[in-house]
Amino acid sequence: MPNLRAFSLVTFNLYNLNLPGHSMYRDYDGWSSEQYENKIVWTSYMLHLLQPDIFGFQELWHEDALTAAFERAGLLEAYDILTPPHHDGNKIICAGAVKKGLLEETPEWIETFPEKFILESAGDDPQTPDISVKISSFSRPVLHFRIKPREDRDAVSVFVAHLKSKAPTAIYREGWYRDEYDYYKKHSETLGYTLSTIRRSAEAAALRMILLDKLKDTDQSVIILGDLNNSQLSDTLNIMTGQPRYLHGLYAGGGDVDLYTVATLQEYRSLRDVYYTHIYQNIRESLDHILVSQEFYDNSRKRIWAFDGMEIYNDHLADEDHKNTGTNDHGIVKATFKYAPA
Repeated sequence: MPNLRAFSLVTFNLYNLNLPGHSMYRDYDGWSSEQYENKIVWTSYMLHLLQPDIFGFQELWHEDALTAAFERAGLLEAYDILTPPHHDGNKIICAGAVKKGLLEETPEWIETFPEKFILESAGDDPQTPDISVKISSFSRPVLHFRIKPREDRDAVSVFVAHLKSKAPTAIYREGWYRDEYDYYKKHSETLGYTLSTIRRSAEAAALRMILLDKLKDTDQSVIILGDLNNSQLSDTLNIMTGQPRYLHGLYAGGGDVDLYTVATLQEYRSLRDVYYTHIYQNIRESLDHILVSQEFYDNSRKRIWAFDGMEIYNDHLADEDHKNTGTNDHGIVKATFKYAPA
């Protein structure tokens, strides 16, 4: 059993990593052999460069493609690769990889929302109309696994998530849309964006409920790695983190059910905020995040691990032809923590 003095985490969107010729979404031809080779070359290079203790991956279609990238990187024997059994390209999932000796128990993929998840209200004042949102599962199953970086400490729960994208939901197949096409066509983008926002918010709330059940009055250490498709101060992230207070005096802070963004921890170490992981229409945003519980927050009275720095690998975002160069359309976030109990 290892007793690490420091360990590192990476969240890595694989940009539809699949075997060549397998369909994805409405792209029925999938990657060509040359495009697939370019993806494996670039992905394996990044795996070899990063080599954290824990990887959290999003947008994996086929387990064999991820295995091929690790083999090309010379890391196949160094990691336990976490994918569902027989994951053969029929759907997109979150995956992981953990250095040998750290993994505890069997990983699970959470598809359904908590049984008692309800989004329904008659309003909190007489002027507010009723609202009801019917949704019961994640767009992308959330990966959950446990690691034990030190023999003398409890295991850490790690979640890998990929929340609904900010792209507008396609509604052209809906019956109500087709029935009044001439009217709704001018509103399709507006309604599509709204549906995506509602779905992403619901997923954030469902994951938060799962986390609260683990965190409340338990001193359970938790990490979230993910493409959360929103910025660190967005409503979605606020739902997930509980909007904790930072800037406490030494050993005076920390919240039992709060999560802390590594992006914010890094900003306190920097003179400028230059953190972005995605570019769309020349807008640079931070969509990929690492969130940690109070056991990883420097100023927490219950700190076990102290933040030691964050790195962003995003130079490849300047490449606009990701499909043919093999690069990804998201930056990669790496964070390191050192063992330093309060």
